[in-house]
Amino acid sequence: DNVFGQDLIPIQLDRPDQTECPFITPRKYIQVENGFNIEQSENGVKNFSFPTSLWKYGINDKLEIRLITELTTENKLTGLKPITIGFKTSLLEEKGIIPKTSFIGHIKTSKLGTKAFQTSYIAPSFRFTMQHTLSKKVSLAYNLGAEWDGETPNQTYLYTLTTGYSLTEKIGCYAEIYGYFQKESKADHRIDGGLTYLVSNNFMVDLSGGIGITENAPKYYLSFGISYRFKTTN
Repeated sequence: DNVFGQDLIPIQLDRPDQTECPFITPRKYIQVENGFNIEQSENGVKNFSFPTSLWKYGINDKLEIRLITELTTENKLTGLKPITIGFKTSLLEEKGIIPKTSFIGHIKTSKLGTKAFQTSYIAPSFRFTMQHTLSKKVSLAYNLGAEWDGETPNQTYLYTLTTGYSLTEKIGCYAEIYGYFQKESKADHRIDGGLTYLVSNNFMVDLSGGIGITENAPKYYLSFGISYRFKTTN
């Protein structure tokens, strides 16, 4: 293993934006991405996540396995949402107009969570995540995919489009538009933005927030994140 070489590569996150990145967690590393969120809907209800955590383990250069846990308060009910398991696999490396591309697949369990948040069925989701390097400081990334809610057979299609900019070697920022589509309801579009600070190559903090564009989107959200990685064995 080129341990020192891996440590020289700054940590790459799937947060704080809604666009998941195509980069794979380095082999034999555990990476944990924690987000503490508050979201207010149009009807004034506030939902909290404290935290939502994405746990990742690098199998090899092409594959990572993933686990998502979320402790939440929604509609005055507090508990653990059903645990989600999944993977990310690298498909294409960036070459010319071809973006760096990966595929993410998840299954949300129906019963591995607090009873109030359990669903009738397991719920799959998937997305293709793509990224272009426009310059040393600017990147463009986007996702396309679909997800299910565990209650109905109807899928929700999703899209994200984000541009990232490196203000310094340590500080980055982004602006993003994203949304969801269902056959039986109006499209839900939102925008957000945020900042990241690279404390060390293996540790990053972030701050972000967003607002809804369409009437059926949440009014706003705010999020603070702490993410880190460490090697399990030599």
